[in-house]
Formats: sequence, C-alpha cells, structure tokens
Amino acid sequence: MAYQQQPGYGQQPAADVVSGEQYRYALTNFRIAHEKVEQQRKQLEEQERQVAQLRSRIALLEGGVNPTIGGHNGNTVDDFSIRNSASQLDKLINRWAADVIRSPPVPLQELCAAILSDVVSGLNVTSVETTPMQVQSYLRHAMAESISEGVVNCLIVTNSTESNIQLTRIHEHIFARDPTVASVWRRQTFSAAVDSCTPDMSLSILYEQVPELMRVLNGKIPASGGVSILDSAYAFSRMLHGSGSNQSDAFYRAFVPELGSALYPRQIELVKRCMKSERGETDRVGATIFPGLVKVSRQPAATGGDENVQTVVRRAQVICECAMGGTSVPQSQYQDPMMAQGIPEGMQGGMSPPMQHGMSPSPALGGMAPMMGNGMPAAPQGGYF
Repeated sequence: MAYQQQPGYGQQPAADVVSGEQYRYALTNFRIAHEKVEQQRKQLEEQERQVAQLRSRIALLEGGVNPTIGGHNGNTVDDFSIRNSASQLDKLINRWAADVIRSPPVPLQELCAAILSDVVSGLNVTSVETTPMQVQSYLRHAMAESISEGVVNCLIVTNSTESNIQLTRIHEHIFARDPTVASVWRRQTFSAAVDSCTPDMSLSILYEQVPELMRVLNGKIPASGGVSILDSAYAFSRMLHGSGSNQSDAFYRAFVPELGSALYPRQIELVKRCMKSERGETDRVGATIFPGLVKVSRQPAATGGDENVQTVVRRAQVICECAMGGTSVPQSQYQDPMMAQGIPEGMQGGMSPPMQHGMSPSPALGGMAPMMGNGMPAAPQGGYF
C-alpha cells in the first residue's frame, strides 16, 4: 500500500499553480460570457418594452384607456371625479353671481330683464320686478346654459369657433357609425387640444349664448377670485371628453331644464325645499343653477340597427319657483310652445340624434328621458343662498 507522506510541521502544502497564459484565457472567456449575458438581458428588456407598447396601442384602438391621456393622473372619469370637478365649478359660478349682485353694473331690474331676454326665447322686456335672490338664480341659470351649450356640448379643441363646429360634426358622424372608433378619435383629439380658452374665444362663446347679459356686464369675462369660469368649464369639459370611461363607447352631454318647466325627479335635484311639492301642489323650475349630465351610448334597437340612448348620470341642480320667493317667467311669455314645455335647444339637435329606445316623454331632456330609478324625488338639501 502506497503511503503518501503528509507535510510536516512548518511545511506548506503544495499549491495548484496554473500558468499566466491559462489564467488570462479563462478570464477572457468569463468576460465574453458575461458580456453576452448582459446583451441578452438588454434585448429581453427591449422586447418587453415593445410588447407593453404594442399591448397599450391595441387596448387604445379597442377602446381602452391610454394612461398618457385623460383626467387627473391619467385616471378614467368616474363619479367621484365628476362630482369633485362639478362642485368646484359650481362654487365659482355661485361666487361670481354673488359678486355681481353685491355690485351690480346696472339696476337689478334691468339686469334681470337682460338675462331673461337671453334665456327665454321671444321675450323682450326692459325692466321686471325682482329680488336679489331671484337675479342671482337667473345669473347662475344663464351661466349654466352658456357652459352647457357653448362648452360641454361643443368639442372645443382649437381657438377657432368654425374649426370646433366642424370637429363636433365629424365626431357626430363617427359616433353614428362606430362609437368605439369615436371614443378613440375623441380622446386622441383632446390629447392635442388647447390647454385653455383664449379671451377672444371666451368672449365669442358668451356673446353667442348670452349677448344681452354681456352687454350690461360691459363685455367683462365672468371670473371669481381671478379664475375665469369659462376656463374652469373648459377643464371640466376636457376631463369628460378627453378621458377614458368605464363605458368607452359613450360620451357626455350637458342639459339645462328650462325656466318654468315641470320638476322631473329623475332629471333634477332641488337645492332647497319645495313647499308646494310637499303639499302635493304642482311647482315648476325657477332656475337651473348647475347643468346636469347624460351619457350617450349606442344600443341595439328593437326594430333593428342601433340607436342613441341617453342615461342621466348627474341630475341638474335646480331651485323651484316657490323657493325663489315667487314665480318665474309666465308660460305665456314663451314664443315657441315647445320651449314652454322646457325642451332645451341643445337637446333638440347637436351632437347626437334623438333617442328612441327605453325612454319616456319628458320635456327636460329634449322629449325623452331614461327610465331609471324609482322616480322618487331627491331629498331636499340646503341651498346656496
């Protein structure tokens, strides 16, 4: 049996020694292998990035949400964001109306007559008996109509009125053919829209909607605390139209119940108690202090094909005649009998055809209203006055 002598005390064991050439060869191979692994890792990361971009593009074309386009932080429009933005805009309008009443540019009677001449078709008065609270309510109604018809229901993408009208018509035609394509077109268009309305654009909208009121206000753009109401309204509209929604093939429109129209619980929410309704008596809209919102979508019709369906997602904020301390404009003052029933002009045409599916007659929404809820009136809330 062979015996291997162990190293004695003080002796070092024999070490495995390689030549310098072998060491450099191994080190070179290791470095080459490491570089190849790193190169493959970068290629995989690039492939994952391209796949993610492709999936995002496919989702966008299919009507999904593009995280770079939309409301706050790229979130979709939900009930909370709508309620929060609407509440901020509502406060601005209320403060502006209160400031005008505090220091009116003309006597209140003349100011009230100018507002009624704008919001009531065919009415031509120079002075009416009124109270400060009624004039404040009429100011808010006039601003609600201006925002509804001039901002929300018109796709403001540029600072050209003619271009915006054409873009609104293009969207109308696309939506009638394919709501999903219209949703993608709308969001991509608003991603390149102007950030705010220019003063000329704001004045153009106001003079088109409320010319007599702007005359007595000496052409001053409504603002509160240095913040333009039209700019805030445009930001609200851009959030609605430029963001994805849970129902991507739908879009929003605003509506304003007319003065003197009936109180429909499915479409309005009273900001003050209506004593007449509590007594079982008939009451009417005294003023709309903030517009409501409907979601327009395309659904199959019973007779074949598709048709537009409008669903109320936010009821209009309304104060009734009795809460205003009197009556609004008498029904006999209306020139158009259809306007006397409270059909807003913006809901008679515009961005979408009339509804026919799942609706019941109702003046405040252009003759049609969704059959939703149990029809119970909203619980009375505290007012703004």
